[in-house]
Amino acid sequence: MLTEILELAVEDKIFYAVLVFSWTVYIWEAYLASRQRNIYRSTMHVPTELGKIMDPDTFEKSRLYQLDKSNFGFWSGLYSETEGTLILLLGGIPFLWRISGSVTAHFSLGPEYEISQSLVFLMLATLFSAVTGMPWSLYSTFVIEEKHGFNQQTLSFFLKDALKKFAVTQCILLPVTSLLLYIIKIGGEYFFIYAWLFTLIVSLVLVTIYADYIAPLFDKFTPLPEGDLKTDIETMAKSISFPLTKIYVVEGSKRSSHSNAYFYGFFKNKRIVLFDTLLEDFSPLNKKAEEHTAGEQTEENEVSGEEKSKPQKKRQGCSNHEVLAVLGHELGHWKLGHTVKNIVISQMNSFLCFFLFAALIGRKELFLAFGFHDSQPTLIGLMIIFQFIFSPYNELLSFSLTVLSRRFEFQADAFARDMGRSAELHSALIKLNKDNLGFPVADWLFSTWHYSHPPLLERLRALKGPKQD
Repeated sequence: MLTEILELAVEDKIFYAVLVFSWTVYIWEAYLASRQRNIYRSTMHVPTELGKIMDPDTFEKSRLYQLDKSNFGFWSGLYSETEGTLILLLGGIPFLWRISGSVTAHFSLGPEYEISQSLVFLMLATLFSAVTGMPWSLYSTFVIEEKHGFNQQTLSFFLKDALKKFAVTQCILLPVTSLLLYIIKIGGEYFFIYAWLFTLIVSLVLVTIYADYIAPLFDKFTPLPEGDLKTDIETMAKSISFPLTKIYVVEGSKRSSHSNAYFYGFFKNKRIVLFDTLLEDFSPLNKKAEEHTAGEQTEENEVSGEEKSKPQKKRQGCSNHEVLAVLGHELGHWKLGHTVKNIVISQMNSFLCFFLFAALIGRKELFLAFGFHDSQPTLIGLMIIFQFIFSPYNELLSFSLTVLSRRFEFQADAFARDMGRSAELHSALIKLNKDNLGFPVADWLFSTWHYSHPPLLERLRALKGPKQD
């Protein structure tokens, strides 16, 4: 067996090595997921140390929600891995490249118009991905998220949104890719430097314009109304010299009841975005719940003729003080330089990858391994090298960044605590965990590999502990 493997052509060794590594990663991920599913199945009651944090009803809801998501992840992951393997084994990539050539030939564009053919290939590949992924996305949204009370979308809204996302993606992806391919072709010996600089500029531009021009195509952004919350946020930003210019509330409730907050912008032009589902006083979901409860109460009064006391449904979101604590955490990322550090790491990685790409792009055996015997298209080279050849490195990098992210989260929590917001952040973390049905018990190996944020209990303990490094 070993002798037969050693006697294989170099291109065959590359091809089978890619397949074996891909399935090795899948089996590892499936093993980790099975460990966490066992936690969901076996932890039926609230652990003693969580008694004051989560009530039994919410605990059971979060357990069932996460179990459903994990089971769904198993089947969708198996499908994705099987689909990818079949595409490689059946020569799907060179087949799609030939189809792209036929399309461009229809417009009298020969093989010399490689960039045009590459754009057709990219459009067809993303279309295939969107179509094959649609059933899984529909099931996730309208079965799992709907079942557990998170989905707020109608089918019509979902489909229109998917079409809009696809169109916007093509409008950005195709011109950026065409320019990148052109730079690689004309860049000469040091094209990797120019390609890296180009992707750096594109990423900075996209980060700058995303919330102002791209995100509003999908969600409604409105300025946070004047009031105590806005004043307190501006005061807190000023106290740490955060150059805040605008505060927006995004209408996330029309999609999902999950909540979030973030900031964006460069230099002296920072903006903060709050999801309406994060704000207890702004969330439309609270208003709907109150109207529904009031309606039920009225009906009961009309039937019984007397008022009956009924437990009030828990309101979603955080109080103003808790929102300030959450923002104290987010601004801690900025003050401690986490954002800049992540950008530096990302760009160092990007430069390294382009440098290695330059060293490997001339290796014909890489193209032969994936069925390209007569041509070596640059786009296909990018796909082979970045997606397949770099996959072991990408896995290692991803895990390292996950570990670093958890460290940054502890530091940001400590920053908010040092601002005097420990109690508010403590209660906010508990509320957000409940609102998003996060399960507070995690398998240690699963959480170590996957969690970019520390588990809830670890964060709560750290808030009461010594200052983080």
